[in-house]
Amino acid sequence: MEAIVYYITLPFIYLISLLPFPVLYLLSDFIYFLLYYCMGYRKAVVLQNLRNAFPEKTEQEINSICKGFYHYLCDSLLETFKTLTISKKTMLQHCYFHPDSLAMFEQLKAEQKSIIMVMGHQGQWEWAGNTFGLLGPHKLFVIYHPLHSKCFDGLMLKMRTRFGATLIPMRNTFKVMVANRKTVNATTFIADQTPMPESAYWTTFLNQDTPVYKGTELIARKMNITVVFARSRRMKRGYYELSAEIITEDPGELADGLLTEMHTKKLEEDITAQPETWLWSHRRWKYKRPATYAGF
Repeated sequence: MEAIVYYITLPFIYLISLLPFPVLYLLSDFIYFLLYYCMGYRKAVVLQNLRNAFPEKTEQEINSICKGFYHYLCDSLLETFKTLTISKKTMLQHCYFHPDSLAMFEQLKAEQKSIIMVMGHQGQWEWAGNTFGLLGPHKLFVIYHPLHSKCFDGLMLKMRTRFGATLIPMRNTFKVMVANRKTVNATTFIADQTPMPESAYWTTFLNQDTPVYKGTELIARKMNITVVFARSRRMKRGYYELSAEIITEDPGELADGLLTEMHTKKLEEDITAQPETWLWSHRRWKYKRPATYAGF
C-alpha cells in the first residue's frame, strides 16, 4: 500500500518542484487555508506550545504567531520539494551564507579542524544542508532519522544528498564519525528533537522543562571536536541567510551539561527573535521530567 501511495504521489511532488516560485507560494497560500481554517491541523498543539513558551504574550499576539507559523510551515514543505529540481545557482540565491560565517568555516578548514554543527528545526534547515554542501569547505555529514516508509525515505535521501551531503542514520553517528576522523568534516546535529526522558539531559527551554539529547555533548567531548552553532534565518519569503558561530573549540574542558545548555540557549534566543519559523507543531513537551532525575 505504501508503494502505491508513493508512486501516485511522486509525479505531483515533481510537478510542485518545477513550479516557478510565485506559483509555488500561491499554492502554499491555498494549502495554508486548508490546514489552518479547514483542517485545523494540530492547531491545539501549536497554540498550547506557544502559550506555554510565551506566557507574557497576549492571546492576540499568540494567534498572530500561530498564523505566521502555518504560513511558514506550508512554505517550508513546498520549498523542500523544490530541492528535487532546483539549480545550484537558484539554490544559492535563495539560501546563502553570511560572508563572515563562510570565512569562519574556511579558517577552520585551513586549520584542519573538523566540526560538529548544532542547529534546530528553524528557518529552512533542509536548504541549509544544500547550501553548505555547495559552498562549505568541509565534507558534510547530516544525522537523520530514517522514515518508516522505505519509498519516501529514499526520496528524502535523494533530496538531502543532491548537493553533496552524506546522511548518517542516528544509530550509526559515533561509528561513522570515528571512521572519518582522519578527514576534515562537519557533522550536523539537529538538537531540538525529543529523546526518551530517562536518557535525556533536562533543562529549561522556552519556559518549560525540556529533555535534550546528550549525544551532541558526549560525542563532542569524547572526540574533543570544535562545536559550532548554525542558524537559518528567514530574511523574506523564500530567502534565507545562514550564519554560524563557534561555541567551543575545546569541549573537553567544559563542565558536564554546559555545552548542552549553551547550544540550547542559542536556539531559544533565535526562536524568540523569529518565533513563527520554528516547528511548533512538533510535540516537543510530551514527556515530564523524571522524579529521580539527577543531572547529566
